[in-house]
Amino acid sequence: MAFNIYNINISKILFLDIETVPMVEGFDMLPENFKKLWEKKAGYLKKEDEDTPEKLFNRAGIYSEFGKIVCISAGFIKNEEFRVKSFYGDDEKILLNEFSDLLNNHYSGADSLLCAHNGKEFDYPYIARRMIINGLRLPSILNIAGKKPWEVAHLDTMELWKFGDYKNYTSLDLLAAIFGIATPKGDIDGSQVAEVYYKEKDLERIAKYCQRDTLTVAQILLSYIGKPIIKEENIIYS
Repeated sequence: MAFNIYNINISKILFLDIETVPMVEGFDMLPENFKKLWEKKAGYLKKEDEDTPEKLFNRAGIYSEFGKIVCISAGFIKNEEFRVKSFYGDDEKILLNEFSDLLNNHYSGADSLLCAHNGKEFDYPYIARRMIINGLRLPSILNIAGKKPWEVAHLDTMELWKFGDYKNYTSLDLLAAIFGIATPKGDIDGSQVAEVYYKEKDLERIAKYCQRDTLTVAQILLSYIGKPIIKEENIIYS
């Protein structure tokens, strides 16, 4: 079945972004078996002599086996409004369960879609893996096992921008700049999330950052299909 981006029902899309951190604050806090497993992983990541497992552990949050989700922001467009909500907290299972309820109750229909930036490589598989690790049943929209490519209800603003150029990576903030969209970056960026979480213990700050990224994903998709972007006064945070 051919996919036509101009025919999608915008109101059926759930836009999302996630923020992740290493499973513990530092390498020394890992259980012994995970220390050995991270040391093996770090061996593949090492580029310089000073790249020790301890030093490289600040990158652990991007790997679902060594990290955890601390925030999922999700938003949808209704008429001219964009409503966005964050699921966040120290207990990953609770926030994943709440997000799963949202998907099961409102995004299980055949016309439902998810949309994220680099979602197919990061957000969607990361969420699915962490749900399984936490003993949760996958919502149908995330359970892609056995589905044909056109049956997978996942949009990816980075993939759409590639136009088949698979070696290309374009960041969310670069696309925002290209389309004249207000930058999604506030007082922190993705590389600082772990520090804000473990050192400052400021989940509210992380949630606000995540919500801005989610909004920007929506603005970029609207720009792709030639629709007006959402006005600031029509953004509703809950």
